[in-house]
Amino acid sequence: MTVIAVLALPPRDGLVLPDLPETSPLSSTAATDLYAAMLADTFRAVERSGADLLINYPEAEQLPETHRTDTDPVAELRALVTDSVDDTDAVRFEPQVGSSFSARAGNTVTHLLREEDAASVAIVRGTAPLLSRTLIDEAAMKLRTNEAVLGATTEGRTYYAGFTEPIDFSEAFTGIELQRLADRAADADLETEFLPPSPIVETGDDLRTLVAQLRARVTAERVVPERTATFVHDHGLVVIDDDGPELVMK
Repeated sequence: MTVIAVLALPPRDGLVLPDLPETSPLSSTAATDLYAAMLADTFRAVERSGADLLINYPEAEQLPETHRTDTDPVAELRALVTDSVDDTDAVRFEPQVGSSFSARAGNTVTHLLREEDAASVAIVRGTAPLLSRTLIDEAAMKLRTNEAVLGATTEGRTYYAGFTEPIDFSEAFTGIELQRLADRAADADLETEFLPPSPIVETGDDLRTLVAQLRARVTAERVVPERTATFVHDHGLVVIDDDGPELVMK
């Protein structure tokens, strides 16, 4: 059974999705609400799959000083879990260890594989709301015959990175991380397989891509991530194509 480690931040204005207010119609508060919705949908998808959910959270002192409050980060994330999954007792919380995302991801994967004998471990950010139960289970199947499974998104980024053996994670989630992770897996003589592409949301362009896909899925009466789709509907987000695709609020 795969352990899905969600490296999550407490939903706080300016801390999460910091580039979105400057590149989309969303305010900082709305961007925070979107992050919380995507994170909740991620938790729900993992619970519905055959994977184990591990939430890696930052300690208060790991956050920038301007984003520290009297509430512990883990308390905010626990509240979100309570509101989004059925079996909260099955959800594990562990503090993040490391000075960068790559270090934190590497420490988590290596510890679980080597110290806790996990069969496979995957790293996700919680900002890819179309990461569904079906995709998670497909990744688990691929990890039975491959040591690394990567889910690609735009600009060389990844929305899923799963392993049955550790790699060199130093700066692995920087730059063109899809290529870098594949290179590190090859350096460790690991076989790598891939998942179908899926969008993540960090910028306005990313959100435009997601909104178009969500609207198309709703039209086609296909499954959508409930919280994220509700956010898009409630905020009137649509993509128009007058002089090129543009994300607007109606």
